[in-house]
Amino acid sequence: MAEKLETAVLAGGCFWCMEAVFKQIKGIEKVESGYCGGTVKNPSYEQVCTGKTGHAESVRLTFNPSVISYEQILKVFFTLHDPTSLNRQGNDVGSQYRSEIFYADDKQRKTAEETIKELTEEKLWDKPIVTALEPLREFYVAENYHQDYYKKNPLNPYCFMVIRPKISKLRKEYLELLKKD
Repeated sequence: MAEKLETAVLAGGCFWCMEAVFKQIKGIEKVESGYCGGTVKNPSYEQVCTGKTGHAESVRLTFNPSVISYEQILKVFFTLHDPTSLNRQGNDVGSQYRSEIFYADDKQRKTAEETIKELTEEKLWDKPIVTALEPLREFYVAENYHQDYYKKNPLNPYCFMVIRPKISKLRKEYLELLKKD
């Protein structure tokens, strides 16, 4: 009997970064870069980059909850981007780079709220967490050239300077969660 898979949709800045990190984690069966949270149907990358669609660059994770929990996914998510930075991650500025969790159901919403509360109480950051929570409506898969971007372009300066350190951090802090390739 096949395992029941679940979906998580997260926005934490550039989707290339999030995709490259989450592809390395056990229990995550599929990672897709895309757009979520806006009002434009089937937006293009160029439209989303204007910041006028309301969409955030996001990743849709299909995961096996018997291998990795939604809470563990959120802990990785909060570790690998700055959840205190409103509408920006590093040099990427605009609402399309916001920190947001798009929850699929009340269980995910409650887990996200509890995780944010726990992390806030731990005072890991000097500023408050600004990660937004919103019900998942429609996720639009990004253009093909955005999928597996890091794998296809490892020597791209952005990949080398921004994504590679995130992967190093993942390996340092979450070694037990990594796939054995």
